Amino acid sequence: MEAVQKDRWYFVVLIFLPFLEVAVQQTDPVTVQLEEGMVLNCLCPWDGNLSMVSWTKLPDKNPLAVFHPEYGMAFAYQYRERIEFLRTTPMDGSISMRNVTHQDIGLYHCSVQTFPQGPWTRNIQVEDLDEPPEEEDFTEPPTPEVIVADIEMVAEQNNNRTMSCNHEHNGTVYQAILEKMPHGQPWGIIGVCKKVEGGLVVEDYSDRGKVSCADSLDVSLHLTGVVLDDGGFYRCTFNTDAGVQTTTILLTVPTSGGFSLSVYMMCIYIGAASAGLVLFTVILVLWLRHRKRNRREEYRVKLHPSQRQPNFYENIPICPRITKKSEQIRPCPVYANLHTVRSHNHRQ
Repeated sequence: MEAVQKDRWYFVVLIFLPFLEVAVQQTDPVTVQLEEGMVLNCLCPWDGNLSMVSWTKLPDKNPLAVFHPEYGMAFAYQYRERIEFLRTTPMDGSISMRNVTHQDIGLYHCSVQTFPQGPWTRNIQVEDLDEPPEEEDFTEPPTPEVIVADIEMVAEQNNNRTMSCNHEHNGTVYQAILEKMPHGQPWGIIGVCKKVEGGLVVEDYSDRGKVSCADSLDVSLHLTGVVLDDGGFYRCTFNTDAGVQTTTILLTVPTSGGFSLSVYMMCIYIGAASAGLVLFTVILVLWLRHRKRNRREEYRVKLHPSQRQPNFYENIPICPRITKKSEQIRPCPVYANLHTVRSHNHRQ
């Protein structure tokens, strides 16, 4: 009974987190100079139990790093080797950043989830107070990352599409992170699934779809009304007790002017049906001509003299020639075809 009440209280707290965050949010951002190894301080001013620390970058609100006291840390791909949690005190969510570039300039948002007092947030503005050195203008761009997709999917525009990532490890999965890399842009976290104090927590950062998590921490993204911007690479990272497992999905959205898969298959079906119709017509015409020719041959055979009924009454001479030596005339039979008419007997 106490466990059920504890879970209910935990989910009630999650529901009211946005309202609590407004009350304790630090509105004035703190300015930090862009430099190598810069520290972004995020120290909660009160004592309590730390539940989670999350860092995002505004205005896109792309998650950069997440810390959980029980399940550890998770970082976006482009920050994995660059961000480190300091953890000087139990309520400290500060981070340090190395290998900084001018792309790191911007507004950062730190959120510290505590219990029972709720969240505490802070905004930090990173600015380049000094002019960048001239050498940076001649630096070579970083080598683009070569990505190999494990799964390839095609989604038609204005249709719905669901992408799922299932972990294949038999061990315990304690966190799953869903990231997206649009064309020509870095990776960004769009969803996090994890179990906290026996409950399932889903963090949905996607502005185009809905992130869902199963009890086994399998992740799925449902897109409604697919557009061209939904295309790109998606990656699911599972943190397990046996290591990290990654699944990459390539989603392709054909343009409206090109041939989509359904249109291509429809063209194939129409072409096959047309070819079959033409072949059937040719066979039918040839069969009719052959049949007509056979009928003509049969008619000619019937008209040929050799195929007529024989006449047993041949025309022979009436009388044989009378030689000069024979003076006597022999009687000769005469044959004729006469029409026989029956006589009608009249009674007297």
